[in-house]
Amino acid sequence: MGKEFKVKRKWKICCAVTAILIIVIAVVLVTLAFTLFKPKDPKIIPQSVTLKGFRLVVFPSITGNLSLELAVTVDNRNYGGFDYDNSTAYINYHGNLVAEAPIGKDTIRPRSKHNVSASVIIFADRLAADDNFLKDFFAGVFNFTSSTLLQGKVNVLNIFKLKASSSSSCNITVFIQNQTADSVCTSKIRL
Repeated sequence: MGKEFKVKRKWKICCAVTAILIIVIAVVLVTLAFTLFKPKDPKIIPQSVTLKGFRLVVFPSITGNLSLELAVTVDNRNYGGFDYDNSTAYINYHGNLVAEAPIGKDTIRPRSKHNVSASVIIFADRLAADDNFLKDFFAGVFNFTSSTLLQGKVNVLNIFKLKASSSSSCNITVFIQNQTADSVCTSKIRL
């Protein structure tokens, strides 16, 4: 009876230690999941808008184009990679869509930054269709807005795949006289 009691006691101690170990591991994993490994949406940091080319002929008819290079940095603050899908940057002139720039899908490594650029050509006939075109042309300044939305998934430890998205909006000013562009941008993160 004494030997059987010792075996049961050892068995109970082993089960208790195993249960405590499992509870400690579960608490650590849950704590890490809600703190360190909690997925964060990527942050879009607008870098620059560069005027690549500008050609405008007003007489006898309005023709020409405006070439812009849009550059942003995507900051992946996660401990997992961010895979974003194909997207589009939209350029508006006084609320009217005048150009689109495709952004190809890509992957950003964990805790790193990735530069994304897109070129866009705005044709003068689309600008001329707006009532504000002549006023802006004679003032020497064209004001545009751009918007970009990146949607994708954050892959944490190759176990969890969670949706994430980030958007940016820029006010772009093109100066006709010295053929330069300036921009002021903001970004929003969506959970």
